[in-house]
Amino acid sequence: MEELRQTIPAVSVAIIRGETVLLVKRARPPSQGFYAFPGGKVEAGETLEQAARRELLEETGLRAHSYRPLREIHIDSSSDGHPVDYFLTVFGATYAGGEPVASDDAETAAFYALGEMTALPLADSVFDVAEELLGSNKNAGA
Repeated sequence: MEELRQTIPAVSVAIIRGETVLLVKRARPPSQGFYAFPGGKVEAGETLEQAARRELLEETGLRAHSYRPLREIHIDSSSDGHPVDYFLTVFGATYAGGEPVASDDAETAAFYALGEMTALPLADSVFDVAEELLGSNKNAGA
């Protein structure tokens, strides 16, 4: 008999500063050891945007504004042997200043250029989203 899969809503936040994008190295599953946008599970009673703001602050100490959903991603994962899926909403947000400091479940937090990102172990679709954002950022400035 197949076990029922649990679906957990989650969020992440992609922030651009100049020609760089904010990434954290994940210290815990899912995607432990991979670089990704700051984010995590949505807590009871939170909207997706509230969760994105909270996760950004908890993992990097940064605040941002103008949050907008960019894409939704379905992530197959397992937690303690139980089938778990994450339904991830990736937000874009506008950098509001400050330097990232890794905390909570982020091992590191820093801004990276696309060229630097090619050498990093990235979580799924992170590069695509960063490339999209940095590309549209260039076009906006043209």
